[in-house]
Amino acid sequence: MELTCYVYPGWKPRLRPASPRRAWMDASPEGFAYRCLPLGIANAHGWELLSPCGFQAHWNGGPLPQDVRIEVDPGTAEQDAPIPLFGQGTFTFHVPGLFCTAPGHDLWVGGSPNQAKDGVAALGGIIETDWAPYTFTMNWRFTRPGHVVRFEENEPVAFLFPLPRNLLDEVTPRIAPIDEAPALKRRFEQWSRSRDAFQRQLAAAPDAAPRAKWQKFYFHGTDADGTPGAPDHRSKLRLPGFQGAAPLPTAASPPSCPHANAVVPALPQRDAAEVLSRLQRLRALSARARNIPRSGGLPAGAFLEDHYAANWPVLLAGEIEEALGRWTPQSLASAHGHVSLVDALGHAGTLAWFVRLALQPAGTPGRQARLTGPLQALPALSPRLGRLDRLLSGQDPGRLWLEAAGSGTLAAPEHCNRLLLQLHGQRRMWLAPPGEAARLAPLARAGSLGDLSAPDLLQRQPQLRGLELHAVLLAPGDALFVPDGWWRQTAAEGFSVSVAREDFHWPNPP
Repeated sequence: MELTCYVYPGWKPRLRPASPRRAWMDASPEGFAYRCLPLGIANAHGWELLSPCGFQAHWNGGPLPQDVRIEVDPGTAEQDAPIPLFGQGTFTFHVPGLFCTAPGHDLWVGGSPNQAKDGVAALGGIIETDWAPYTFTMNWRFTRPGHVVRFEENEPVAFLFPLPRNLLDEVTPRIAPIDEAPALKRRFEQWSRSRDAFQRQLAAAPDAAPRAKWQKFYFHGTDADGTPGAPDHRSKLRLPGFQGAAPLPTAASPPSCPHANAVVPALPQRDAAEVLSRLQRLRALSARARNIPRSGGLPAGAFLEDHYAANWPVLLAGEIEEALGRWTPQSLASAHGHVSLVDALGHAGTLAWFVRLALQPAGTPGRQARLTGPLQALPALSPRLGRLDRLLSGQDPGRLWLEAAGSGTLAAPEHCNRLLLQLHGQRRMWLAPPGEAARLAPLARAGSLGDLSAPDLLQRQPQLRGLELHAVLLAPGDALFVPDGWWRQTAAEGFSVSVAREDFHWPNPP
């Protein structure tokens, strides 16, 4: 079967047969990694497309294409440079070739097998190249923001091989007892006994030569008794190069550009905060009241449009339809007192133990003010949500928070969208929009000085004069939506029981 890459004048795809070698496998003691034949075959199971230039890329964490910055090495032609095209922390290589496969065969395109790259991952795709008169792109996506990724010229950026389109359609997967295949069972058990004996022998002679530390049955394609396996077993795969391709190095070229080891500076935090501050000042020009609305029975569509997508909080009053009386300290200790949880300081204890301590006067020695734990392992404690199912998927029951009177959290930003359900007691909340991040950031480093409710706050933190701050009081049955990026501080008015949920029907974070 032919695999053809058609090119126009000026198109110069850098294609080569994939190498079975990997630098990390070369570095393994005694080349141990190469004893795994499936790894070596997978490494060489296709052809690699190499980068036509050296470059480095940086992602600031934003969703837009311009949130990825790419700096190519000097002398790079414009058509060879990767570009940020789709957003979401991705960048794209244009493939200068039109691939064609035999009828009924697709082309699998992705990253080179067993070749990890820190901070970025190759995206994979399957293309019907037997009929489609289109080129395709190769895309990579950052796995975390604030990280600089470096690609060298002639470093593999794509890995491809053809495969029959209907291959998976003809597969019938099933699980069966081993006794259905007595011959296979006998051969496996023979190998297993041989393996155990080999391991005992190796333990008795740890200084044996490297070749003596490796059973080679699979490598040689035989059973444990030497019986040959498949007649077309292969222990080596070396594919031919594309006819007409220009000669290429067999390994990635070493860094050669003058800033090969330079680091693209991350976007300074003050720059991001300044952008948010400018947006907030623009919103302040609107005559619309800037408050946190209180609503009951808000439809899912209105919640999505006016709050979730708009990044604006809302208090959903009286939304939790259940017998709120079961969340009193006495009810919890009686019905669920045996449940094990961990307090905010990492101390383990039962729920009854915590309730007893939480009801003691503030300042009592040994009193633990806050207790938390995931409800996934405690289904009996999951609240009955009623109408809130229109907003939450139910995939994760959330995290339970039990707080004694006077307990709470200091100011800190939310890192995703959250819905806070108040089940017992009252909980006071202070919220500030993301645009206040530049002024609030010092509070995250101030410890106890970061209390937004402190009467002398402005004397200690004068940069907070004019801070946009919203105060909300949650009563039992209320739910407060706190959007991603908003700063939140909490304080329990009395013994408080609440649940934090993140399993919205929409992407979180978006």
